[in-house]
Amino acid sequence: QSCRAQALEPSVGEDRAVLLGFSMMAFSVLMLFVVGATTVQPYLSSDWEEAGCAVLRTEILEEWVDCRGVSTVPCLRVTVNLTGSNRTAFLHWDEELVLHDLECFYLPKCRMDRAELQNQVEEVKNNLDAQPARTSSCLTDQARHPGAAILNRKYTYSAALLVLLWPGLMLAGGALLVGLVKLTQHLARLSAAR
Repeated sequence: QSCRAQALEPSVGEDRAVLLGFSMMAFSVLMLFVVGATTVQPYLSSDWEEAGCAVLRTEILEEWVDCRGVSTVPCLRVTVNLTGSNRTAFLHWDEELVLHDLECFYLPKCRMDRAELQNQVEEVKNNLDAQPARTSSCLTDQARHPGAAILNRKYTYSAALLVLLWPGLMLAGGALLVGLVKLTQHLARLSAAR
């Protein structure tokens, strides 16, 4: 009789497993909020559509732009003609620079060597200038960013799913852990009642 009563009491290991499961679920919900705000929300709120862009002008601005408060970097500005609408826009590598309200197509990584930064930007400029004037595909968002076009999307459907994968798996793992512990406790009660 005392063995049966002892089997019904939750062990320290079961308590810790339940605590771990609830902790996993709490952290996964927190991670879902973070990745939702940083990746999923920008993807859902963007309306970038396919367009055609022809490079009109490339120039390195004399005034360097701030790079995360660490240093300044040169800004390569590319002006394109949007085919179909016959309007001009500033071309950006991805929507990150558009969201930061910069007119730059390319910004090098923050480094302290000014000569190396200048050479890197001039190399990108020369590569763009060397290509014959042809129309290439780009993306535009006329409603929110009428004067901007981008080459690549940083926030895509696959990127949004990928960042949701790990918090989702952690949430499912925590729920499974708690569920299995509760199931074993329930089965122990049923076997003790016999």
